[in-house]
Amino acid sequence: MNFLAHIYLSGKDEQIMIGNFMGDYIKGKAFHIYPDKIKEGILLHRYIDSFTDVNKNTSEAKQLFAPKYRKYSGIIIDIIYDHYLACNWEQFSSTYLINFIEDFHKLLYKYQEMMPSEVQEMFPNLIRNERLYSYRKIEGIKDVLSTMAKYTSLPDHSEYAITTLQENYGYLKNLFFKFFKEIIYYIETVHNIDLTSD
Repeated sequence: MNFLAHIYLSGKDEQIMIGNFMGDYIKGKAFHIYPDKIKEGILLHRYIDSFTDVNKNTSEAKQLFAPKYRKYSGIIIDIIYDHYLACNWEQFSSTYLINFIEDFHKLLYKYQEMMPSEVQEMFPNLIRNERLYSYRKIEGIKDVLSTMAKYTSLPDHSEYAITTLQENYGYLKNLFFKFFKEIIYYIETVHNIDLTSD
């Protein structure tokens, strides 16, 4: 899962949100230095990633992108899942997406000093570029993939990814909804996190 889904699946506790958001940047047992709720968020991030990686719907979706992306196909699916979540946000939350994102941006500044240096350097650009909100549009997905290709080991096949998404849009949307129903049940029952709308 990518940023937006991780934040949403954290429920309403702001420290769990922050821990979940920065989970990729906390390696091994380094999470032990953080307060309990942030620690819980970091571990939740790992549980979500593990659940996603072995989910049959995700595996099926990855196959569409494997010819070009191979082992990186999961990253593409993470971003595409955020796209479908953003586009169908009202089905999962009674809070407007823009308000949810703006509130989360405030939390990033509130907890800035507790974050690893990489996250402190990264999140101002995330805010400035309205990255979380940009997931709603295909062009936003393309921009994210192009940017990641410049600064990470992700191959630069953004045109292929977008074409594949557009050609299989309904199919991938159906896989997303099946997957998201399953992960919501997992988060609420196994991790006791309330994801119901206010």
